[in-house]
Amino acid sequence: MNSSEQARRATVTTKGDRGLHIERVFDAPRERVFAVFIDPELIPRWWGPHGTETIVEEMDARTGGDWRYLTRGSDGTEITFRGTYREVTHPERIVQTFEWDGMPGYVSLDSSEFVDLGEQTKVVTTSTFLFGEERDGMIESGMEGGLNETYERLDAVLAG
Repeated sequence: MNSSEQARRATVTTKGDRGLHIERVFDAPRERVFAVFIDPELIPRWWGPHGTETIVEEMDARTGGDWRYLTRGSDGTEITFRGTYREVTHPERIVQTFEWDGMPGYVSLDSSEFVDLGEQTKVVTTSTFLFGEERDGMIESGMEGGLNETYERLDAVLAG
C-alpha cells in the first residue's frame, strides 16, 4: 500500500471500554459529503464493501426517522442493517442507532460530525455500545475492512 492509499484509510481506534472512534477525510466540500450520506438514491452506489449490492428498504433521513438497508454479497448472502435517526442537523451532524442482523439486539449509537476543511471534509464518527463485548464483536466481524471498502466506494461517488 502506498502512502496516498494509507492516508485514505479510516483510522479506527477504541474509545474507553465501550466505544469506537473513526476518522476519514474526503476530497469534497462538507455540503456534498453530508448530502451523499442522506440521499437514498446514492446510498446504493457506495454503501457496503466491494462486490456487494445495497438496497435501501427504508430511509427517512430526519430526526426520528428510520432507516433499513439490505446488502447482498456476490454469493447471494443477504444482511440487513437498520436504525433510527436521533438527530439530523444539516450539514454538521448525524446521530443514529445502528444494528445489523449478524449481531441482533446489539445496538450502537453512532454520532458523525462533518468537519468543514474547505474543499475537503473530515467525517468523525463515535460509536458507543452498551457493553464492551458488543464493540469487540463488531471489530472481530471485520468491520474495519468493510468500512474502508465502503469509504473507497464513497470516494468514487464524490469524484463523479
